[in-house]
Amino acid sequence: MKVVATYLLPLLGGNNKPSADHIKTILASVGADADDDKIELLLSQVKGKDITEVIASGREKLASVPSGGGGFCFVNCLGGGAKAPRLL
Repeated sequence: MKVVATYLLPLLGGNNKPSADHIKTILASVGADADDDKIELLLSQVKGKDITEVIASGREKLASVPSGGGGFCFVNCLGGGAKAPRLL
């Protein structure tokens, strides 16, 4: 995921064709390791594609994935008239 996020940074900055060196430089600037295989795989998969179309396609695929189980449930275990702790 960090390689994908790092690839998107130069795109946001106006660089329409980030290279492996761009990605490695950005990762190195924050002390993260660069996995050459993952970088090359990403670049080969997005080569010649419009990133907005790639993201839209990914959203469509994620929409069809079952998300499973119930939602978030908070139970006040303090009992009595105690005030529940804030979550945010």
